[in-house]
Amino acid sequence: MRLNDKVAIVTGAAQGLGLACAERFLAEGAKVVLADVNSDALQLVLAGLGDRAAAARAVVTDVSRQADVVRLVEEAVRSFGRLDIMLNNAGIARSQDFLEISEEDFDTVIGINLKGAFFGVQAAARQMIAQGSGGAIINMSSVNAQLAIPTLSTYAMSKGGMNQLTATAAVALAPHSIRVVGIGPGTILTEMAAKAIFSSDDARRAVLSRTPMGRCGEPEEIASVAAFLASDDASYITGQTIYPDGGRLVLNYTVPVSD
Repeated sequence: MRLNDKVAIVTGAAQGLGLACAERFLAEGAKVVLADVNSDALQLVLAGLGDRAAAARAVVTDVSRQADVVRLVEEAVRSFGRLDIMLNNAGIARSQDFLEISEEDFDTVIGINLKGAFFGVQAAARQMIAQGSGGAIINMSSVNAQLAIPTLSTYAMSKGGMNQLTATAAVALAPHSIRVVGIGPGTILTEMAAKAIFSSDDARRAVLSRTPMGRCGEPEEIASVAAFLASDDASYITGQTIYPDGGRLVLNYTVPVSD
């Protein structure tokens, strides 16, 4: 129960990594506000929490709109009295040819993934400063912040920017005892990965050939990192992005994959 009585917000919480992190935060004793643009999915998640639903709230939020993010923080404070943890997880990926990316494509991905995270950091930090007791802000990045996959260009650019957001915000907010950290997952078995990456058996083999551990990660494995970073166990960590990636970033060759 490392997060006992803490109040957390998780964006993109209706599925995938966001849902796994929200469930782990609840298991660690936190009260959690789950935010997502998908109202129906949010309500299904809330209904599925059972007894834990008393410690949770659902707020429909479009993170690309600053007013929505500000309202989200206000709802968290109205419901639970404070805010201690902000997990900026909402994100999308579009797999497309580099030369076919339109202005709308670019704006949509950057707006949700990077601009939305910036608004989340800013709104959460203002509330934490007003409380005067510090806090932890976690940004969900990706190994693609450092790797070049042309078909995921807009996603990679947004995550590269997020790493700089994490670093600059950490320095700016350190005087207020607010830690800002990032998580950069490798290939995790989420709905988004299935749509953007696992389009064929060849694509699956390509992913595994560049993952030394020989498997994809599970959402719960990322949630465990988020719980650690949100807790006092990580009290001297700020400005860094942690990469739970099965060895992906340190690999400089491919490994054989059996059928």
